[in-house]
Amino acid sequence: MARYLQRITWPTRLSEWPERGPGKAAEPLSPCRLVLLDERGTALSSEDFAALLARWRDAGVREARFMIGAADGHSDAERAGADLLLAFGPATWPHLLARAMLLEQLYRATTILAGHPYHRA
Repeated sequence: MARYLQRITWPTRLSEWPERGPGKAAEPLSPCRLVLLDERGTALSSEDFAALLARWRDAGVREARFMIGAADGHSDAERAGADLLLAFGPATWPHLLARAMLLEQLYRATTILAGHPYHRA
């Protein structure tokens, strides 16, 4: 995981709260999008994910927050308030795997948008 986090060229911060943590992150200081990882969400190809992030960036969105739910997932209210429900397939993934897959996809998005050949490898 650290490998991908270090390779992402965009400013990136990883925060983790206990299962019964604050419930939601602090209010953003700039336009923000909230993405919940949820097995009932939309599965995007790497190219589509990169294109979505590019659209948000080009629209002035300076921050995207990706949330992995607690053991019992996200509440209906949290899902309703999200800008995107993102799925890595219909399976439920352990937190560490979901985090690694998300970081890899964020890194892959940076390479796609930069035209780097990593994505084609």
